[in-house]
Amino acid sequence: MAEALKNQYGADVPHAIAGMVAAVHPSFNRAGFVRDALDGYEALALMPRGKKIAQALRRHLPQDYAQALAILLASLDQPHGRDPSLSLASFLYLPHTLFVAEYGLDHFELSMQAQHALTQRFTAEFSIRPFIERYPQATLRQLQAWARDPSAQVRRLVSEGTRPRLPWAPRLRQFQADPTPVLALLELLKDDPELSVRRSVANNLNDIGKDHPELLARTAQAWLRGASPERAWIVGHALRSAVKRGEDGALQVLGFGQPSRVSVSQVQISPARAVMGGQVKIGFVLTNTEPRAQRVLVDLAVHYVKANGQARAKVFKLKALALAPGQSVPLSKKLSLAEMTTRKHYPGQHLVEVLLNGQAQRLGVFELASA
Repeated sequence: MAEALKNQYGADVPHAIAGMVAAVHPSFNRAGFVRDALDGYEALALMPRGKKIAQALRRHLPQDYAQALAILLASLDQPHGRDPSLSLASFLYLPHTLFVAEYGLDHFELSMQAQHALTQRFTAEFSIRPFIERYPQATLRQLQAWARDPSAQVRRLVSEGTRPRLPWAPRLRQFQADPTPVLALLELLKDDPELSVRRSVANNLNDIGKDHPELLARTAQAWLRGASPERAWIVGHALRSAVKRGEDGALQVLGFGQPSRVSVSQVQISPARAVMGGQVKIGFVLTNTEPRAQRVLVDLAVHYVKANGQARAKVFKLKALALAPGQSVPLSKKLSLAEMTTRKHYPGQHLVEVLLNGQAQRLGVFELASA
């Protein structure tokens, strides 16, 4: 099983932050801060650990927010001794952003300046959201200005921080109801030179499409007019969930709106009885049965059994094909049945389907047994 992320965010984090703060604020009670931060720390998940450290910072820094924030910002570039190769290395600054979100809501200008600095070290995508909710117009104006910032990390914040369904964060219900203000920001970023920003734009559009599928399709169609390869990639990535859901609008935009005219043969699902931790190979052959060329979008849906015995489909991308008349193409996919942090496997019969331009066709089943 994959290692829990919180294991990379251990007791060394508050110790590192204590040293950084003490370097610029000698009267800082390092021992008291670390003791407070680590009280109950081991039982907490990753994000609550960050909040726990932020709360300890509040108790041990000056109670005046402006003074406390100035100390925190002055400490950002102090040596900390943590391994920069850790996948969570930048999460060292998570408590700093949570400090701003929790204690800086009454200090808009100061907190915006802080988030501009912090997002270039970690990300302020979580901490910007309380300001969007309390000061929607002022924060949107700030984000509009930041969409032209020289820093790619700041520009990425504009998109990532406004995602209606950002993972690990409360939803922005106002943008779920009306994403118009978000789309105005994404328009400013849709041709950004940095891939990280473009990926965030695509993820934001993907979020919007879960509540407004027709709006997503219209936006995607508009963005494809005269699109560069980079913008076309944004559109394809933004439509991925809608395509997996088989939504007509998304399939039409990508040119897969018509039912496919193909045959499926030579289906193999092996082993028919798999065990936890093993794998299953699924293979089949697609043949164009029409006297004309066809474009076919091919995905695979596996209906995983859940803890309650019900099944839920997960869609895997396979391939977009341009099939000549009579052409046959073999396709295959290996499924890992190893335990993951994102998916737990349960025994039972698992249905496998192929999705052809969004239309499901049964391939067969495999039985999953305990090892």
